[in-house]
Amino acid sequence: MEKAIGLVITGGGARGAYQAGILKRIGEIKRVQEQGNPFPLIGGASAGAINGCGLAVGCGEFSSATVTLADLWAGLRPSDIFRCDVVSQAQNSLTWILDLSFGGILGGGHARSLLDASPLRHFLTRHLDCDRIQQNIRRGNLHAIAISATNYNSGSSYLFIQGAKGHTRWSRIRLVTVSTKITVDHVCASAAIPLIFEPVRLKTPQGSAFFGDGCARLQQPLSPVIRLGAEKVFVIGVRCEDKERLDISSDEKNPSLSQVMGVLFNVMFLDHLATDIEHLERLNHLLENGHIVQPDVEESEKIRPLETFVITPSVNLSELAGQHKKDMPYLIQYFVGSLGRDLASSSDLMSYLLFTSKFTRDLIEIGYHDADERIDEIEDFLYSPGPSDASLREHSRVTSTPSRFL
Repeated sequence: MEKAIGLVITGGGARGAYQAGILKRIGEIKRVQEQGNPFPLIGGASAGAINGCGLAVGCGEFSSATVTLADLWAGLRPSDIFRCDVVSQAQNSLTWILDLSFGGILGGGHARSLLDASPLRHFLTRHLDCDRIQQNIRRGNLHAIAISATNYNSGSSYLFIQGAKGHTRWSRIRLVTVSTKITVDHVCASAAIPLIFEPVRLKTPQGSAFFGDGCARLQQPLSPVIRLGAEKVFVIGVRCEDKERLDISSDEKNPSLSQVMGVLFNVMFLDHLATDIEHLERLNHLLENGHIVQPDVEESEKIRPLETFVITPSVNLSELAGQHKKDMPYLIQYFVGSLGRDLASSSDLMSYLLFTSKFTRDLIEIGYHDADERIDEIEDFLYSPGPSDASLREHSRVTSTPSRFL
């Protein structure tokens, strides 16, 4: 690898459009257009697995791939992701009613998900030629891509890795790495939001199992690209750190089901990344100040300082989703609305399911604008020689910028 820069893009459902906006602006950097893919290592989970795989497929022409990715998100419709018709919703609802009401008598376990996400697989199959990933690896355009998914049968987190010969493999408690050819099924499994989308069956060296969203058990989302050899890590988050709404009200009402689901999804998609970045910053600080004594182990196992660049939304995406709720198909509005008592209680959940072109276009524009505001920093990060004490202190932090979209 000429540059050991890892790209980390985790989950967020429809919020993945924000990541596409960031990447589109990066693709317009002149040196990126001239030199190609700046991210030889890609780690993706959930919606990040979709975007990561899109880059891995098209990284031979990186700038064009980022434009294509943004265009696909911009033209997205809910029917591209899940079935919205009356018959599908009625069948799904009836299955849940029978399981919850008569499962003890008739035998339950027939309800698998709240929505039928079979259209997503057809959509990805049309637009992702996963055979091109290996071609890009052979040509040196990519070193490795790691996609995470959660094994529902064993409870373990799996990393499916496709990379150059001899790429790193490792195992930890509740973590299994598998060298394999990445397919659309792996991407669908990683993006199968718990309860919302049905689990996906995948073959593993241990046998077949059912997998769901990769963020569910991936508590250290930076780890895959770091262990694959990244010396610098570029992270795209989907939470507005500076403007995240804090609930300090005295409302003692029981939380609605949609509110609880929104909090759980926030923990899964947002909190793991923020915690891992915070942990990395602390390690960098301890290493810089000589507070960590390196053990006598192999060089590859030693802790090393890592330069990170983190970019996050400059607006609260949950609040933005609340403004677009009316754009969802009526049946899905009714479904989400039935889980919450009001708009505010369901806005977090809606922000993950709002696969409408109006919402995704706004997210792309916000992402593009946020990247544009920091484009000089981004270019410097991508093409600076390597980490130094000064650069670690400068870049290893989460920041966001004021935005005209507020």
